[in-house]
Amino acid sequence: MKTSIKTTLACALAGVYTVPLHAASLAVEIELPRIEVAEYHRPYVAVWLQSADRQTVRDIAVWYDYKMPKEEGKKWLKDLRQWWRVSGRGQDELADGVTGATQAAGKHTIQVAATHPALADLPAGQYEVIVEASREKGGREVLRLPLAWPAQQAATAEAQGESELGHVKATLTP
Repeated sequence: MKTSIKTTLACALAGVYTVPLHAASLAVEIELPRIEVAEYHRPYVAVWLQSADRQTVRDIAVWYDYKMPKEEGKKWLKDLRQWWRVSGRGQDELADGVTGATQAAGKHTIQVAATHPALADLPAGQYEVIVEASREKGGREVLRLPLAWPAQQAATAEAQGESELGHVKATLTP
């Protein structure tokens, strides 16, 4: 009887180790350019994954002024127009682990592990990593980077912004 339990347990554990896991990770590098204007405000930035048919939308990051009194910073999220249409307006509360403060000019990297809600259980297919930036008394810019999921090999997509975004790069590693 003990052998039967050990054999069953060993077979069950062996099955766990033979199941393929998608341990891929995604790194999104975003450059926010230094803009020389009299009244500079840090941009609000949204980063999300979207399928071509917009049926799958997963938020990766939303940077906004969340510490403003009476949550006043939320009212300006609508200026991230594309993100707002596909994701933002349908949310009562932005997801924990997605929101963050606005960032100063410079290079910033977002690391997205396979266990992050944006990648966990993501169906196989073609997606875009979309980065949108909007600045008070400034402009708005959107960059799209193609991404195939799951990662069979390391892949990189890059784009260059013209005003509110600098160089943006998405790197997927299996």
